[in-house]
Formats: sequence, C-alpha cells, structure tokens
Amino acid sequence: MKKTYHHLRHTAFGFVAVNLAVICCAMTVSCRTDSTMDCSAAADFASEVNPMIGTDFTGNTYPGAQAPFGMVQLSPDNGLPGWDRISGYYYPDSTIAGFSHAHLSGTGAGDLYDISFIPVRLPAIKAPSPLGIHSKFRHSTEYSRAGYYKVRLDDYDIDVELTASPRVGLQRYTMPGGDVAVILNLSKSMNWDATTAAGIEIVDSVTLTGYRFSDGWARDQKVWFATRFSRPFDSVEILDSVIAGGKTAGVSVQDAIFYFATSPGEQITVATALSATSEANALANLGAEVADVDFDKVSSETRKAWNSELGRVRISTPDTTLRRIFYTALYHSMLAPTIYCDSDGAYIGPDKEVHKAQGFTNYSSFSTWDTYRAAHPLYTIIMPERAGDMARSLVEFALQNGRLPVWNMWGSETDMMIGYHSAPIIVDAILKNIGDIDAERALEVMVATARNRSYRQLGDFIDLGYVPVEKGQGWEMSKTLEYAFDDYSIAMLARHLDKKDIYDEFMKRAGNYANTYNSESGFFQPRLRDGSFISPFNPDEYTEEICESNAWQYLFSVQHDIDGMTALFGGPKELEARLDSMVSHQTDPSVELPIFSTGMIGQYAHGNEPSHHNPYLYNYTESPWKGADWLREIMTELYTDAPDGLPGNEDMGQMSAWYVLSALGFYPVNPVAGIYELGTPMVEKSEISLPGGKTFTIKANGLSDSNRYIRSAVLNGIPLKEPRIKHSDIMSGGTLDLQMTSEKINPWK
Repeated sequence: MKKTYHHLRHTAFGFVAVNLAVICCAMTVSCRTDSTMDCSAAADFASEVNPMIGTDFTGNTYPGAQAPFGMVQLSPDNGLPGWDRISGYYYPDSTIAGFSHAHLSGTGAGDLYDISFIPVRLPAIKAPSPLGIHSKFRHSTEYSRAGYYKVRLDDYDIDVELTASPRVGLQRYTMPGGDVAVILNLSKSMNWDATTAAGIEIVDSVTLTGYRFSDGWARDQKVWFATRFSRPFDSVEILDSVIAGGKTAGVSVQDAIFYFATSPGEQITVATALSATSEANALANLGAEVADVDFDKVSSETRKAWNSELGRVRISTPDTTLRRIFYTALYHSMLAPTIYCDSDGAYIGPDKEVHKAQGFTNYSSFSTWDTYRAAHPLYTIIMPERAGDMARSLVEFALQNGRLPVWNMWGSETDMMIGYHSAPIIVDAILKNIGDIDAERALEVMVATARNRSYRQLGDFIDLGYVPVEKGQGWEMSKTLEYAFDDYSIAMLARHLDKKDIYDEFMKRAGNYANTYNSESGFFQPRLRDGSFISPFNPDEYTEEICESNAWQYLFSVQHDIDGMTALFGGPKELEARLDSMVSHQTDPSVELPIFSTGMIGQYAHGNEPSHHNPYLYNYTESPWKGADWLREIMTELYTDAPDGLPGNEDMGQMSAWYVLSALGFYPVNPVAGIYELGTPMVEKSEISLPGGKTFTIKANGLSDSNRYIRSAVLNGIPLKEPRIKHSDIMSGGTLDLQMTSEKINPWK
C-alpha cells in the first residue's frame, strides 16, 4: 500500500537536551524496574509529559505552565505573528518577547496572549515592531513538564520559571544582579487579537491591578488581573501611549516598567491572577489560590494535581517513548476546555451579564466541531464530574445566548466551524446520567437552535432535505452531513424524555444525509437548489462547498447511521472496498493539498477531524484486521516524541484524545450511542480508575507489533460476539481480556 504522510520534519538539535531532561525525570518515577513499568500510586506522571510535543509543524501547542483545565495558560511568546505562532510559540524560533497568561491549545486561529511580562537586565534589547523588547534563548536551556516550564533569557542572563494554579500564574526570575526591570506589556497584540483598552493601578509596593480589553476571535474580551511581587519594586514607571496602527489605532493604553536593584542569584516571583468579571475578583482569586507568593508551594501543588488527573489512566509497557507520547496526549487532552469562573463562581456570559456558577464549575473555550468526537467521550469515562460540568456550561451558555454554542471563548461566541456540535456533548452527558443538567431546558434550547431557519441555511436544510450550494455561503455539503448528526443527537434526547413528536421530527432530519449522496459518483456531493449535483466534480479536490476537507474525507461522515450509509454504498463488501480505496488512492497531481490536510494516508487526513473514526468502520466489514493495520500505522508513524510529533492541529484536545482512546484499544464512532468500537491497543495493560473505587482493566495478551490483531475478547469472563463494548461495561468496572495474534482473521464470524 503506497502512503503519503505530508508531515514535514524539522531538524531540531536543541530538542536533545530537553528530551534528555524529560527522560531523566521520568527515571525518578516510583515504578518497578521490570519490563512492564507497572507504576505505583506515587508515580510522577507529570514528569513523563513532554509539553514540547506539538510546538513544531502544525500542532500549534504551547509549552508553558497550566493546571488541569486551568483558566491561566502561562507560556512564552516568541513575539512575532503568523499562522505557525498561533499558540504564541513556535519551536524553530529563537526569541522570547514575553510570558503571557492566556493561550489556545492547537487551534487554527490566533488570539488571547493576555497580560504579558518579561524580565530584562537594563538596558533592554528592542527590535522594530512587531517583535519589540525581547531576548534570544536556546532550547538547550529549556525544560518543561506538566505544570512547569523553565528557560534562560540569554541576552539578560535571567532564568525564568513558570507554574500555575487554576486562576493564577507564577513567574520566578533568577536575576544576574545589578539594575533589572520587569516589563508589563498590555498594549501588544498578535494575530487576530487587538487591544481596545488597557489600564494599570498601583495598589501598594508589591501589588497592582489592571485590565486588558481586546477584540478578535474572542469578541469584546475583557480580562482583569491582580499581580503581587514577592518583594517591593524600587520604582515603577507607568507608560501612557496610543496604539499607532491596526484596527484599534488611536486607542489609549497603559504599560508599566517595574525597576529593581538586585544581587546576583536573587529571585523575584510574580503572581498574577485573572478574572473575567472585575479587578476585585482578580484580587479575590489571587487570595484564594496564592495567599503567599510561594513559587515552590504552587509548583508542588500543581504537580500533585497533574499526577492525580493523569493517574486516572495507568498503562503498562516496556516502551518508555510510548509512555511519554501517551501521557503527553493525556495531558494535552486536559488543557481545554478551560475553567471560566472566579473562585466565587462569577463569570461573564454571552449576554454580557455577570452570572454565578452554583453547584458546578463553569468552563469555556469549547472547540465542539473537533472535541465532540473523542475528547468529551474520554472525559465522560475518566472524569465524569468534569464532563458533567462542561455539558452544564454549554447549556447555560446556550440559555444566555439564545442558541447552542459552536465555538465559545471567554464569554463570546466565535461561530467558528459549522453545525451545533454542543448538542451531542450535552446529550451524551444526559444519557450517561452525568452532571446536574436540566434535560427539559436543554432539549428546548436545542430544538430552538435547530428550528432557527435563518441560521446558516437551516431553512433550506428543513425544506429541501439538504443545504444547497449558494454563492457566498460555503461548506454546504458538510453542513448537511453535520446537521444530520446533530439532529440525531437531539432525537436521542427527545426519545429519552419521551417526546415522540420531537423524536420523529429530528430522526427524519437525521436521514437528510442521504439526500447529498450521488449514486453515480459514489460520493456525498454538493448539490444545487434545483436538485442537480454540482459538476464537474473531482472527489480529490478541496472546494468551498466542503469544510476543510474533500469528498473522500467526508465519505464516511454518517456516524449515527452506519447501516444506512452502508446500504447507500451497496452493502458491507462495498463499504470495505471504499475504505480500502481511501487509504490507497493517491491525490490527483493537479490538486494542491491545503495546510489542514496533514497526516495523509492515501486520502485519509488524520491532521483534521472529519475522518477520525474511519479506521474503526472496518469492524462493520468481514476484515476488521485492516482497521488494526490502519490504526497501528497512525499511532506509530504520525505521533512521535518530538516537537513535530503531532500530525495536525491539536484542536483543544481532540487530536490527543483520539490517541489516548485508540492506544487503550477502543473508540466512540458514534459519540452519542454509548458504544465503543474495539481497535488495537498499543499497551499490554491499562487500568482506568472509575468513580466509587472501581477499575476497568484492559489486557492485551501477547501484544507485539506483529500480534496486533484480536483473536478473541472476553469481558468479565463472558466472550464477546462482536467488536464493541458499551459505556456501562466500562463504568461497571471489570476486565476486558484480549488475546492478540499475528493472524489476519475475523474473530467475530
């Protein structure tokens, strides 16, 4: 089988030192020294995480410090804009221009970078805009693990360490001695972000408060902050200025310089709390989480928090590299959605009113087009308490906004991507009895959203049974398929609540996917208002009617009705033939691959989400072993322990959650069904800690690179007759015993 990965590699000499540091720390883990690496309760999972993974190529991740799902993402910014620097940091760069407190994990659009500090030895080095004040750095002086980051600013001989609690970021500077300064830059912005207002108030000799308002991807974003130094600053200079260029030219802003006379080796710690509601609440957050400006104390507490969260899944494997890839993936899946409420529960809603989360933690930054597929199903298993709060947060946002969120961030709806995929996330939580969610109100706002005829061509979807190609709209074919899945999700909630009329309405709409299938071409295809299919048509091409993909990558996007989709194709044999073609068909030479088509295997693009479930569809054919080959290739070739070790955008946890579930050996093709398809585990044994002290164990007996196929599966002593298990099977605890073989067989006949 001929393959193309479209996954360029960068030479990264500096990574050796970082990687060795990670390995050395991993060796201190409290584990037995036998070949299974069966870790004890004291295992230091945080040190097995390599946050540098994904900071090169198209991963767009950041290497800095964050508590699990924390509001604060304290990380270095290279100081230059650009698609490669959407997370603020790009591994091939050599400059740092600040350490800011808010970042996005692996998105395709750049925003945030709020409340940026940088320490300097005077005089500071300044380049022309957009870089400004900065320092050179080397990867050989960098070290990072979950919740901690360190680097040396070479131009100033200053070591910078970062850690964070959920709402507070701490920076510790080890100074070279002499006159130094800490610069607070509120006026600078990058990529989509633009400062609209910024102000500072000096409270006392160690404390300041302020705000930074901006507009960009997060519309009308408001961030208040409170900062406390570990020692008094000798003097402070408030800089009043006017933004000179860009869409907010003419806006008055304030920055600040804090001056210190230091001795060699002296350490200064800066603690900064964020709030989306007020300076007073930022001060309250600071007092609630970091009463004393003690870097080591917070770093230790955050390390314990990461060990607790990462320790929910324990794997046994002799492959230390695989362990780092796995636990880094698990770590990446726990960076977002982010906590979005103050310590007292207050937060700003999309209606711009202050709300209070009572009885739950409010979350924001939901990349639902991506994360409904694997990330949220993962949370429902390993952390159902958080999963319930996340679903509740989506419902509350919808009630305040008047419709379901698509991609919300910092109290605003960005409307990025398509569909209304918060529906399956909410429905899945309700059906799994997770969280304190008013199911009736949730259904009400879902139905109101889906019946909104003026929203993104929904009227045509309702009337015609598909979204017709219209000038200036775009992504019409994809909208049809994705609305169909979301409507299926609504139907499932309606059935759960015994709302027959709503169930019938939305189950009918869930079948609309078939109206875009062209039996002559054998593909789902864009369709005109008169009913004709768009022509000419080349399934290899990336056109404006298909969302960030081509017709191949959307060919199997009917997760909710695999039997119906298979019937359209002509039966299981034809389904198998289509899957075979997807991984073998090479792109027409006349077609240029766009930036989001990475991790390519034939026409399969693992670097983007629509086809993430495709390898598991071989379970619906006579050759399930082909899925194991495909999955093994993805996990071994496209995920590595290197800065370019992700095959595409991390997309707020989806890319990594896919790996976590697949490495364990199962995946939710239909995330609302409560069913997981079996694949091929990457580890000999895994244990998932569950509520109530239960454990679900997966044993892959005889597993090796060649023994990748399932010969038989036994769940709690009962042989499985099909290649899938239920959510209730996992949550009840017990053991799934898989006998692995090198024979390419169908054990489910």
